[in-house]
Amino acid sequence: MNVAGAMDDADDLEKLAFEFAPIGIVLTEDRVIRQCNRQFASMFGYQRDDLIGHSFRMLYASSREFEAIREVGFKALREAGRYMDERLMPRRDGSIFWCRVRVFTFDAEAPLARAILSFADISDIRPAISMTNRERQVVKCLAKGMTSKETARELSLSPRTVEDYRARLIKKFEVRNFSGLMARLAGFSI
Repeated sequence: MNVAGAMDDADDLEKLAFEFAPIGIVLTEDRVIRQCNRQFASMFGYQRDDLIGHSFRMLYASSREFEAIREVGFKALREAGRYMDERLMPRRDGSIFWCRVRVFTFDAEAPLARAILSFADISDIRPAISMTNRERQVVKCLAKGMTSKETARELSLSPRTVEDYRARLIKKFEVRNFSGLMARLAGFSI
């Protein structure tokens, strides 16, 4: 169906605006995709029917990352009803891309009960940053909640070396702190 044909068949302007918006739009209930537009599905490499009724978990590289991103924005949603970040996300084919995510909740007391999210692919202005194997190992340990000393023992490094990796990653990903780094890496297979 072409856009002109869709415009002739559209019941109303709201449906047309939703369906052909230049950003991905998705309505969720308890982190389950209830509705999404074409751009959202296409951005991640899916058909819309592949996503409707499924947990948002399918769009993350791991369950841990899916749970971690929940914690990142939950406080802001409870306080302001809105949240925004930029993060790396995996496509269906395994490639990664940067996207700007904005979230609006209908109920600040239960922010994940029903929410509207928009996703904008910003890879053209923020190319994906690669990490070395050692950087991935350090991030993986730290993301599990391990201290620098525990990470150092796990990877046979000195705690100072782990701190150096951490500082370089924060600079590399242009964030202010470790929480910002975790938010940026949410959805990125480490």
